Amino acid sequence: MNGRAARVGIVGGGMLGLTLAHRLRRQGHDVSVLERAASPGGLAAPARLGEYTWDRFYHVILSSDIRLGALLAELGLEHQLRWGDPRTGFWIDGRMHSLSGALEFLRFPALSLVDKARLAATILHASRITDGRPLEAVPAEAWLRRWSGDRTTDRVWLPLLRAKLGENYRLASAAFIWAIIRRMYAARRNGVGRERFGYVEGGYDTVLRALAARLAADGVTLRTGVRVREVAGDDGGARVVLEDGEVLGFDQVVLTVPCGAVAALCPGLTRAETARLEAVVYQGIVCVSLLLRRPLSGYYVTNVADAGMPFTGVIEMTAVVDPAPLGGHSLVYLPKYLTQADAHWQRGDDEITAEFVAALRRMYPQVQEGDVVASLVSRARQVQALSTLHYSDRLLPPLGTSVPNVFVVNSAQIAQGTLNVNETVSLADEQAEALAPLLGARAPSPAPTLATQ
Repeated sequence: MNGRAARVGIVGGGMLGLTLAHRLRRQGHDVSVLERAASPGGLAAPARLGEYTWDRFYHVILSSDIRLGALLAELGLEHQLRWGDPRTGFWIDGRMHSLSGALEFLRFPALSLVDKARLAATILHASRITDGRPLEAVPAEAWLRRWSGDRTTDRVWLPLLRAKLGENYRLASAAFIWAIIRRMYAARRNGVGRERFGYVEGGYDTVLRALAARLAADGVTLRTGVRVREVAGDDGGARVVLEDGEVLGFDQVVLTVPCGAVAALCPGLTRAETARLEAVVYQGIVCVSLLLRRPLSGYYVTNVADAGMPFTGVIEMTAVVDPAPLGGHSLVYLPKYLTQADAHWQRGDDEITAEFVAALRRMYPQVQEGDVVASLVSRARQVQALSTLHYSDRLLPPLGTSVPNVFVVNSAQIAQGTLNVNETVSLADEQAEALAPLLGARAPSPAPTLATQ
């Protein structure tokens, strides 16, 4: 490292903030992480479901998740990775179809042989594209119609896009669908066959505990339950003002929170910077988690292309995860991705759960009313920044800001991938390297000072 070690404050203790703290500490910096929630982890944080603990939202590890695999090895968790070859379902026209292999794909009745050939060609073409930036100039729907044709687009792609994005699908560039295809295709063995899906025993609760323990052992300060009011900086350093008036002094501050929060916390940004941050379009999620007395179908993921269903897919986690730590029950996630204006944000947990369970029973008549052992509704308003047209040129947040010694590292900077833990770890790794020459390069400053406004 060039220059002296810096005192770095990181606002946001999700997987991104924690991994970034780990990397910056390894560079020799004095790092503190400030997290608003009572415990770290963000979207990867665990939750209680009845008597059991598992991930609040569904996560899976692919065999192609190289950066995440490297982090797990650093934490000594590689031996707790478990792998499986789950099946994939597709719900369309009120019927379930298995799409877990080439033969089942050929038998899929919703598309003709020509449609299937064009769909396969679309996936193959996308998998061979190495730079998705040119695709940001093309609307997703237009690109899909060009490669897959109108029937396949109308029958398969558009229902899936609407399920994932709502009416925001009209804003998405072709880079959005390319990133999804690329990740899933990369996980296939030798480019063919089924994906290998994995998990760490105990879920991300295990990963977060191990990462927090490593940070503590390395001297990183992790404060939870703290609300940040303002972040400012000048040539002498940066400061974080908490809601209770406490002021924390640092050499540099890195914000890992969503773009709207960055704009709100940094009044010193230029109008152009604030406008750019506030223009990033985020998708949110409402997800119902269920513990069931019996399994559903053995499909890990069932894509739902039926406008009559309130959720966008069925994730049967115990098709991958050993159900024994969950009391032998089946763990199912029912996600619904939302725009910021969606009415579901105002609906109560009981109402959402009742609607989702009723729809699940229509899909799986064998599920009885008493089969639901426990349920949980989880919400997150700003999950994924949408790759809109010309996203990298117009909206992607840069690392640096106009506020001296204040930087941004957040998931909106993932322009060439989908939001998942591997991409999050990759972003932390890459931005830590980019920050290295920017930290600790100035004259030494006094030790941190705490004051009350």
